[in-house]
Amino acid sequence: MRNNEDVFHIAIPSADLDDSREFFVDTLGCRLARQYADRITLDFFGDQLVCHLSPENIESEPYMYPRHFGITFRHKRDFDALLNRVRSRGVSLFRDVNTRFSGQPEEHLTFFLCDPSNNVLEFKHYLEPEMMY
Repeated sequence: MRNNEDVFHIAIPSADLDDSREFFVDTLGCRLARQYADRITLDFFGDQLVCHLSPENIESEPYMYPRHFGITFRHKRDFDALLNRVRSRGVSLFRDVNTRFSGQPEEHLTFFLCDPSNNVLEFKHYLEPEMMY
């Protein structure tokens, strides 16, 4: 099982590493861990995100399903802080904040963004923390 010392790792394509770095670091507030000519490695809210320079693998149209990734925030204040951060930086939301499964145990808030390479990110907060999994 995963413990506090382990991190989840995901790798995604990037059309331009400078654009990816600006989006993830300056816009979302992630920390740049390493940068090479062909990739950047980021601390993505405590997990490892690697953007690989791969302009030939960029989706021309972003789609939410089936491929997206993101963060499920335990605390609404963290969800709100990120939402306020992206809005204050003028980022267009791919899908605005909405409530899913209203009135059900798995009710949650969600919004979607696209990075500069059309990778879709989802951020959510469940009203009942035990529903995160």
